[in-house]
Amino acid sequence: MFTRHTTIGFVTAALLSAQVAAAQETAQPAPGQAGAGQVAPGQATPSTALTIYSTAEPGAIPPELYRPTLGQGGYVPPQEIPGYAVIKQERHVDLNAGVSTVRFTDVAARIEPTTVTFESLTDPDNTRVLEQSYQFDLVSRDKLMERFLDKQIELVQVLGDDARSITGTLLSAGPEGTVLRGAGGQVQIVQGYASAVLPELPGGLITRPTLVWRVAAQQAGRHLTRVTYQAEGITWWADYNVVFTEGENANSGVLDIGAWVSILNKSGGSYPEARLKLIAGDVHRAPKPAMKLARARGMMMDMAAAAPEAGFEEKAFFEYHLYTLGRPTTIPDNSTQQIELFPTARGVKAEKVLVYYGLAPGYRGFFPNPMTDRNFGLEMNKKVDTYLRFKNEKANGLGIPLPSGRIRVSKLDPADKTLEFIGEDKIDHTPRNEEVLIKMGSAFDVVGERRQVDFKIDVARNWMEETIEIKLRNHKNEPVKVLAKENLYRWVNWEIKQASHDYEKVDARTIQFPVQLKADEEAVITYTVRYTW
Repeated sequence: MFTRHTTIGFVTAALLSAQVAAAQETAQPAPGQAGAGQVAPGQATPSTALTIYSTAEPGAIPPELYRPTLGQGGYVPPQEIPGYAVIKQERHVDLNAGVSTVRFTDVAARIEPTTVTFESLTDPDNTRVLEQSYQFDLVSRDKLMERFLDKQIELVQVLGDDARSITGTLLSAGPEGTVLRGAGGQVQIVQGYASAVLPELPGGLITRPTLVWRVAAQQAGRHLTRVTYQAEGITWWADYNVVFTEGENANSGVLDIGAWVSILNKSGGSYPEARLKLIAGDVHRAPKPAMKLARARGMMMDMAAAAPEAGFEEKAFFEYHLYTLGRPTTIPDNSTQQIELFPTARGVKAEKVLVYYGLAPGYRGFFPNPMTDRNFGLEMNKKVDTYLRFKNEKANGLGIPLPSGRIRVSKLDPADKTLEFIGEDKIDHTPRNEEVLIKMGSAFDVVGERRQVDFKIDVARNWMEETIEIKLRNHKNEPVKVLAKENLYRWVNWEIKQASHDYEKVDARTIQFPVQLKADEEAVITYTVRYTW
């Protein structure tokens, strides 16, 4: 039982925090003298390690998530940040021989309590956890008022320069007003007050989320322990900054590729001087219902510093890739941080690819039955899409497993020697020796047209023929190469009966015509396809 009064104010939450802190200090051991089950401060160099798993779609984090979270009580919807982390914290704890209670407050607010493990590294064979719990009944104005229903409290109202005290038994408290019963039995509804004076701080309320263990140990004294748990609300992705330089012709060039890791932390915990690891790959997790946890900030101990220039080291890890930062780093709560993933790869050879996909987007799929309507799929797309393509191989200056991420491309304007943004795309996890294709946008000076010039059908004999004409026009002052892509979408059984240009079969229902266009040249492609069923 605390003997001091606790004061609650609508206007100043700092008054409540000060009262709670003062009350708790009486129950804590003096600095440097941790009692049994208390985390001991100032010991050798316990450490914090952080492994972050990302489930964010590259480039899909909206700017709104970088801003401070609004809402009562600091609650954060768990679905906001698509990622999670495994946190490993080593701490010194004093344990008695027999059963001790350990309280641990340095945890992320978005912790998943069922993932928590506690182990003694000093005497692992003879130390075991009997019970563990996660306590999150945090002190708040509403919680305190709930605890004093049917008890006497004092409200203070301020009117101008005057203050008056109202004392009575608390009957209810809510947005509509606070109801008190006076000593004579009269009932008064108080609309608004500056502060409330309570006779004590009730038991069971805490100021930060707390992990509590009952630990049975044979060896008394100081143990080095490790606490491991998962926390939501933290994610990472890769950001690639690319500079494109044109080559000897319009269809070639070289890339300078720099890669950065972007970490977004809204887990409710800060991680100073942590050992950082990142997992790249699609790690499966069992589905689970969403839950809301109160926000708290962790206070971590320092660890020994590594070389400040040490970057990420990559290695295969199970069916994923693991990136380990060679130096400690600090990841504050409610922050975005960028760390270089690998040094800039320069002179990566790339090819500029122009693709004309004349079908409108709604007709690029495949259908379960023969599409015999002659007017089906006649809508036209006139845009010619532009791509950059390069091989992720060592001979091309790369050969590095590339985590999924957003890739932004710029080009130098020789007039003022500044880089100008020319397009961006997102890439999936890309192993070594695979191709990377970056969609840049649509060409300005190269256009296309697609139309149906003939259609025949014989329902009795189950066949139809369609003739398509594709026009490509190059208005540039230099030659270009364009791939005219066609989906044979009407049915799965098809045969090209006639074609004006050579074509390549891409897959079972796709062909493409590679066409070289001189400056200011137009090319006309025609082909006839027969479908049978």
